[in-house]
Amino acid sequence: MRIVDAIAKVMKDSGKPLTHVQIYNLIKDKKLFNFGAKDPKSVVRGKIRTHCFGLDFPSSSPVKLFKLVDQNNSKATPLYELFDREKATTVTVSQDAKLSENNDLLIEEVIHNGYKDHIYNIKTQLLNKIKIENPAFFEELVVKLLLKMGYGWNDSSSGRVIGGSGDEGIDGIITEDKLGLENIYIQAKRYNVNKVPPREIRDFIGAMAIKGARKGVFVTTSEFSAQAKKHAYDAQGMNITLVDGLMLSNLLVQHQMGIAKVENYTVYKVDQNFFTSD
Repeated sequence: MRIVDAIAKVMKDSGKPLTHVQIYNLIKDKKLFNFGAKDPKSVVRGKIRTHCFGLDFPSSSPVKLFKLVDQNNSKATPLYELFDREKATTVTVSQDAKLSENNDLLIEEVIHNGYKDHIYNIKTQLLNKIKIENPAFFEELVVKLLLKMGYGWNDSSSGRVIGGSGDEGIDGIITEDKLGLENIYIQAKRYNVNKVPPREIRDFIGAMAIKGARKGVFVTTSEFSAQAKKHAYDAQGMNITLVDGLMLSNLLVQHQMGIAKVENYTVYKVDQNFFTSD
């Protein structure tokens, strides 16, 4: 049993919102997962944060309760959401869950770590949203992303989606100059869990060869197998870049695609030059 499945099971069996400490204790008591980490509670907390919606705003309470999100697809990765205690019955929380986990950190470090967690959570949510969209949406997204990154001679007209029946293994094209003398060919594949196998890369190489193409980008929401990476690297006369889910989510956040700015915070320090005494 995976740790995410163990978390989902104890939350479902409990039938009420739980803290990450309570979830960990239930997993340990039921012997659902063998923790090898030095800080297993942090492992549980990290997994919940990775798949949690609504964690970032609001998230000011030092004690966070989570509940399982109902999903129609039983095979999907379990999702959680932050429990709104202001609109629900009071839930008794164990004393150890109330202890601050940041006692030894400066407030600036807490803010920095919280921001990193927030960005990681946003990236995970982006990938989860992309995975439930239709293939045409993903193909359009990849073309728009490459244009926003600066590829193509014109932002509005140098990229097009050609996916669908009869696409001959090419989902999109970026034209790098007005005359179309140099093109970037795109393949976009959504995978939930499985890694992209080598046959997908071989098919893409074959499709590029028919077009006489030299440049290609293969984008996925998951990962590439080692053999798939080798096929892309060894492609004769071609430069093929592989973009996995991690890189894709990084690029989306970097180029502000699929996300909206909610709030800005400024961190201050005392200006020693303002004062006369040492």
